[in-house]
Amino acid sequence: MMENGGYIIGYDLNENGCQISYFDEEKHELKTLEVAADNYQIPLMVGHYKEAWMFGREAQRAAMMDKGWVVSDLYRKAQRNEQIEKEGTVYEARWLLGKFIELTLQTFRKKEVTFVSFTVPWIDQEIRTFLREAGAQAGVDKARVYAMDYRESFCYYMLYQPKELWQYESALFYCDREKIEAYMLKQLNTDYRREKENFVSVEKVAEAQMEELKAVYPVLNVDKARNADERFRHFIQGVFDKKHVSSVYLTGEGFENNWYPNSQKVLCNGRRAFIGNNLYSKGACYCGLKKRSNSLDVPTYLDETKLMEQICLKMRIDGVDIWYPIVEFGTHWYEDTREWEVLLENTEDIEIHIESLATGQWNVETVSFAGMPKRKEYSMKLIVRTEFDDERTCRLSFRDAGFGDFFPATDFKVEKIIHLGGTNGQFNSLS
Repeated sequence: MMENGGYIIGYDLNENGCQISYFDEEKHELKTLEVAADNYQIPLMVGHYKEAWMFGREAQRAAMMDKGWVVSDLYRKAQRNEQIEKEGTVYEARWLLGKFIELTLQTFRKKEVTFVSFTVPWIDQEIRTFLREAGAQAGVDKARVYAMDYRESFCYYMLYQPKELWQYESALFYCDREKIEAYMLKQLNTDYRREKENFVSVEKVAEAQMEELKAVYPVLNVDKARNADERFRHFIQGVFDKKHVSSVYLTGEGFENNWYPNSQKVLCNGRRAFIGNNLYSKGACYCGLKKRSNSLDVPTYLDETKLMEQICLKMRIDGVDIWYPIVEFGTHWYEDTREWEVLLENTEDIEIHIESLATGQWNVETVSFAGMPKRKEYSMKLIVRTEFDDERTCRLSFRDAGFGDFFPATDFKVEKIIHLGGTNGQFNSLS
């Protein structure tokens, strides 16, 4: 159950700046932070002047007026793990990014920040790690910080829209000054039928380099705009060929000038089309909402980096016996170290189910508790811990936690190694 009263924050970080969307859990409202009327772009800058930190537009103004020192282009510098010397002090760019996040979170100090999600154009394990550390530096528990790429944030944005907009496939077109990229949200075919759970993904389906766009943005060149419109129209037709597309979304600075009237007719033919530039930060916010509520009504996002298997223990929750996933479908192995406290019934062993999305089947492993101290039923408390050595090896441990003042903890501990299939190649079988 999700507690009320806090904020779920979604950050869109890239080389051009930052956008922040937030969901008020009490009011059930999602908004994007405005820095000016209809302007959501916060300069990704941090600075220091007269013993005070500053960020965003304030830091931008200070740089123009040569007050104190300012570091710009924070995300790119953090990616490179740069060190920056200012007034005799060496700062790590990743630390400065954490300071930027800390300063922006002060905007929401009236309520607790219960979850923070970051979305970036491209992501790997290292980027996920330093973004989570930046969130922790800003005062958010690491367990409540998540990082994703633009594909995943687009997916979660769509999953919280009316169902008719993603009933079939949904398309996203991104355009900057040089290229147009097309992505498609689709439901995956799995043989997993134990729960009413659906799985979706976002695939990059096409890309076109367009020289004409350099002249279209920011100054409209009529002839090149006409050529770009014609090329974009053919590009759209190729993307939509033999697909049933429910909705289309346009994002990126390249769509700011209306140079594509003929293409727009194709986009809107039998489907709804939308344009906007705060989609990713809203998607990050919706992702945080999904992770906070753990709702099965919202499909699970999968990609080639995520686990296609889950590990379940049989537990009684609210009086109902269920196979509870302690490692869930769609997690990253390097982020899934977790612990639970459980009460054990009078048993000498426990079954573990390893379920596969790729095959729809599950294997059974058994853990013996021989040697564990004998106690009355429901007075045997265990700490269950999952930890991954790599994407194929999960280390599952059960440790005696005692039972209050009645039974002190002992040194009893049993460990089970679970071998999984990893991520390589399994995801492709679902598409």
